[in-house]
Formats: sequence, structure tokens, C-alpha cells
Amino acid sequence: MPQVDDASPVHEADGSVSRYDEVPVSGDSVARLLAELFSQHWAEITFGPIIEGSAWEIRLTTAPTLTMRDGYLTVDTGPWHFHLCLDDHRAGGDAELARVRRVARAAFFRTDGGTCVPTSWGLRLWNGRGEQMITVFFPSPFYDAATDTRRREPEWSRTALWEDFRARWAVAQMPAEP
Repeated sequence: MPQVDDASPVHEADGSVSRYDEVPVSGDSVARLLAELFSQHWAEITFGPIIEGSAWEIRLTTAPTLTMRDGYLTVDTGPWHFHLCLDDHRAGGDAELARVRRVARAAFFRTDGGTCVPTSWGLRLWNGRGEQMITVFFPSPFYDAATDTRRREPEWSRTALWEDFRARWAVAQMPAEP
């Protein structure tokens, strides 16, 4: 899987431009990051796979239960749940399958020029094949937190959660403003 040079912008198919700050994926760092995010900030984030032709923008209404088993983080809401392979996994003894399933890249991103908002802030994970596992969107200054409607004027304080997580978890950080 090619690594992205943090200083180089990535030009997306829709014309937007993303910049990434890499997060170390060795050990349990990504599991700890997501455990903190989903246990303490579940009400503030939107998440799901975001691929061409499909965007799952999931918001939780109650705190999920989190468990780790055989390298998988399970986020359980009661009626439904999902699993992410974030740490070493047995995969029935198949080392190659275990490598493919486990998160191979994690990065905080800022995307400018999107179709819904001028800028979005998030975290994205990819597996060993370079396939997206999940995208987590952090609060946007362009949307009202209570009504989820577009604001007339951005509320820049809403980027604080992303800035805090990025400062604590990313290897190197991009400038806060373009």
C-alpha cells in the first residue's frame, strides 16, 4: 500500500483535496484511539464507510458497548454492531489473511472542496489491501450540533476535538489552517 507524503495534497476524484497525518498502526495504538473516541465522544462523531457511490453517515443515539477480542474491536449499540480488526488476529492460523484484515494505515485528514461542506475533518482506516475500513467525521464548524443543519457562519471551536486527537495520536501534523 503506498504511503502518502503528509506534505503533498491528495486530489480526490470529486475535485476535493485531502491532506493526511499518519497514525502509527503498530501495537494497540489504533484500538486505544478508537476506544477513546467511541466511549467518550460517541455523540459527537459521524462514521461509516465512505466509498464512491456509497456514504454511510451513522450517528449513535446511545453510548455503545466496546469489547476487544482476537484483535477485533466490537462497537455494539444493542440492535446492531460492527467489528474492526485493529490488532493482531489469529485468522485461523493464516498469516496472510491476518495481515489483510488488520488495520494497515490510519490517518487524520482534512478535506477541502467537498460537495457538502467546504472542509471536513476526520480519521480514516485502511486494511492490508488498502481498502477503506471506516471513516470517522469529527464535528464540523459548518453544521449546527443540535439540528445538523448548515450554519450561516462557521463555529470554529467545533474543530477542537479533531485538533486534540490529531495532536495526541498523529505522527506529524499538518498546519491547522490552509
